[in-house]
Amino acid sequence: MSSFDTKIAVLLRDDLASWQRLNVTAFLVSGIAHVTPELMGEPYEDADGTQYLPMFGQPIMVFSGTAAVLTAAHGRALGRGLRFSIFTDDLFHTGNDADNRAAVRAVPAEKLALAGMAVHGPKNAVDKILKGAALHR
Repeated sequence: MSSFDTKIAVLLRDDLASWQRLNVTAFLVSGIAHVTPELMGEPYEDADGTQYLPMFGQPIMVFSGTAAVLTAAHGRALGRGLRFSIFTDDLFHTGNDADNRAAVRAVPAEKLALAGMAVHGPKNAVDKILKGAALHR
């Protein structure tokens, strides 16, 4: 049983290529880290004294689902008022942050072609948002 009251979860569309799943996950969790720095653990150090960057202090659960599951999760997250990060198909064709933000800004929420999303919040709320998704394998 986990000792965490909150959950960090990534939901990926199930038809993404392996490189896309990895890329999307990395981008999505960076948003969670930015808005919730209290989730970050302490820096790491090996026995030789070499220092490494800190990472999240709790597990990140990765899920997958169809485009419909992702769209429904997006709507539920909006309805619950939780902050979350998204990655759309358009972002695979841009090359920088400004173009990424412009690509998302150009599309209404209900028409976003979601490749993935990441959310952090109370466990029960995140579980309800992810209804229909399966743990990624």
